[in-house]
Amino acid sequence: MVAYTLWITDVDPIAYDLLFERFLNPERAQMPDIDIDIPDNRREEVLAYLHEKYGHERVAQIITFSTMAQRAVIRDVARVFGLNPSQIDTLSKAMPRDAADLTAAYEQSQPFRNALIDVPVDGELLYETARKLEGLPRNSSLHAAGVVLSADPLVDTMPVQLGEDGRLVTQLPKGPVEALGLLKMDFLALSNLNILDIALREIQKQEDSANFNIATIDLNDDATLRLFRHGMTNGVFQFESAGMKNILRQLQPDRFEDIVAANALFRPGPMQNIPHFVARKHGQEAQDVPDQSMADILAPTYGIIVYQEQVMRVAEQFAGFSLGGADLLRRAMSKKDGAKIAAMKADFVNGAVAKGHDSQVAEQVFGYIETFAQYGFNRSHAVAYSKLAFQLAYIKAHYPAAFYKAVLNDAIADKKKVSTYIAEAKASGVTLLGPSINHSWQGYSMNKAGALQMGLASISGMRRDFRESILRERQENGAFKDLGNLIGRLESKYRKAEQLEPLVYAGALDEFGYNRASILASLRGFIDAVGLAGESMSLFASLTPKVREVDELPSAEKLGYEREYLGVYLSGHPIEPYLNAIPENKRLDIASLAVGMNQATIIVYVENVKKIRTKKGDQMAFVDGMDLTGSISITLFPQLFMRSAALLEPEKVLVVTGKVEQQRGRDDIQIVANTVMDAGKAIKRFGSANSQGQPEALTSRATGRWYLKITAAAEAAGALDALNVVIQSHHGKNPVLAVYEATGKKLALGQQNWLTDGDDTLNALQQILGANNVVFQLD
Repeated sequence: MVAYTLWITDVDPIAYDLLFERFLNPERAQMPDIDIDIPDNRREEVLAYLHEKYGHERVAQIITFSTMAQRAVIRDVARVFGLNPSQIDTLSKAMPRDAADLTAAYEQSQPFRNALIDVPVDGELLYETARKLEGLPRNSSLHAAGVVLSADPLVDTMPVQLGEDGRLVTQLPKGPVEALGLLKMDFLALSNLNILDIALREIQKQEDSANFNIATIDLNDDATLRLFRHGMTNGVFQFESAGMKNILRQLQPDRFEDIVAANALFRPGPMQNIPHFVARKHGQEAQDVPDQSMADILAPTYGIIVYQEQVMRVAEQFAGFSLGGADLLRRAMSKKDGAKIAAMKADFVNGAVAKGHDSQVAEQVFGYIETFAQYGFNRSHAVAYSKLAFQLAYIKAHYPAAFYKAVLNDAIADKKKVSTYIAEAKASGVTLLGPSINHSWQGYSMNKAGALQMGLASISGMRRDFRESILRERQENGAFKDLGNLIGRLESKYRKAEQLEPLVYAGALDEFGYNRASILASLRGFIDAVGLAGESMSLFASLTPKVREVDELPSAEKLGYEREYLGVYLSGHPIEPYLNAIPENKRLDIASLAVGMNQATIIVYVENVKKIRTKKGDQMAFVDGMDLTGSISITLFPQLFMRSAALLEPEKVLVVTGKVEQQRGRDDIQIVANTVMDAGKAIKRFGSANSQGQPEALTSRATGRWYLKITAAAEAAGALDALNVVIQSHHGKNPVLAVYEATGKKLALGQQNWLTDGDDTLNALQQILGANNVVFQLD
């Protein structure tokens, strides 16, 4: 309650029945376990504050020791005994993988004993030396979060040392530190808090949301709960895994308490109760409890003990325990401390009888809570985690552009996550603009029209100092006018084709009005001209060559470069032409797949094929495929492989039908295929092919050309940003010529900026540029 009133946490302990004794028990002679989550980019600020506030000599980070594990110690000792790498590998591989320690490995494994005999040294001495060293500290490091605070100088209580940053580090690990009675706190760096902060600041920039307060949102908001019900929780704290998404789809949560319960149950141990929890929620299983006095306590979780606090409430109300005593019982049960459990069982039964319960029923209730208490989760943690998750999901549901800006910046180096987030952003109606030499910053940003702009840091192969140089030059001297202006203003060390090519392949120079192939063909001529001019911009102006116009790169090659440099297909996707040809009710997106689907059909672009042989010698394959929403592994067993082998090539588009399963030992899902078809042929099956057997989208043609006049007033009012949004939402096959009134400059926009014909496009353009400044000329 003190933490809540001081705004250390925004979780109301009374509203959520969070028990003080679970945190600080007057009947337990131990310091409380305090965990504080802070944004991952501000942890250093907190450490600096602690040292300033309490004094350098009273604050220390906690040391941890890595010990010499059995396999590592065998390798180390073997190396000291003079074995070569090959001999060391042979000895190490002979060790069993499931042995508890070296002694067990020696006793259980004849191959290991034989390998010790075969080494060209005294194998018995090698083993005995390794056995004596096993478990000893190997090296030290810092605990990921632990910090100890003391009222007195720490050196009076325990040994300390200076860390690399000049701050104190304990020479004892966390166990002895706590045993000495010192206060240990965990300051956990959490990237999701940084994501939330970025999203909130972006929301509050909007005029109609300037006063938005995330603390006051409705935690039973249906639009947010709908995301959870559909498993659309990528980017949502603790709800991103495939296993969690599958549970959410089964559970169909319709209230915040269901989210809290799912968070608590999706952990080793409690997971075994998930099928019962889901069945009881949907009325498919009776909500039986041993005694009706427990019904109200367990009603929110459908009669199943999910939280440690429920164990404490039952002990208090059924058996008359104090909450402090109930916490000791909960602790004994969770640690499976047989002696303490037996001693407290008698107190429990006696207390229940004193409150008027039958002793046999008391025995049943004790057995019931003992079974569940072993796996109960701390409700305080579950509520706090789930509230953060709900807040992120709320922003995702109501302010998607702000949400995706935040998660994309957080995951900017993770191409797999970026691809997933971008696909989701597009599906949710967020306009995504590619990197731009004149509009992009380092990371993802939002323009005035609400579109999401990729940053220069999204481009693989661009050095950080090069990006910083570009942004600094643009801020100091204005936008780059054309290719020659860009190259002329770059620092000499960056005037290299290999430095500029990633910008071209990523589309960051498209706004100069030439296709990518033409810019690539012209780079060296412009770079040479600057060299001849000797840094004289006036001389360079007279030597500047013209852009060498050539045919654009083939579509597949252009998309391939986008994938290589951005991690995503930006101006299109290889499967897009096929999506309209196969009805939506006949196929699924990868993101919507769930374990248990027996006949799921997806359209995938093949990224990689791995062929192996079974123990019988038959060939089978694992195919890595992707669509607009994500990636998945597809398994083809030998019989199907024989029929489909010719189709299994990278860059093929396939229609796959099969069963969705959990990958063994992993959180990801996979499809075990039962049919595989070439996408071009598959569309005939759905009756959507043209005479060449290709999707109609592949054979559509231009009907004319757009002419746009950009007035000086429109340009000053930010028309170009708005125009980019229209181009993204009305992309088509009709060329566009833009004429700038202020300079008289004419630009033929690249193919990725061509437009559809029709009144919708005309109206959108006229709203931005004015009715007299937009003309569509038929061919």
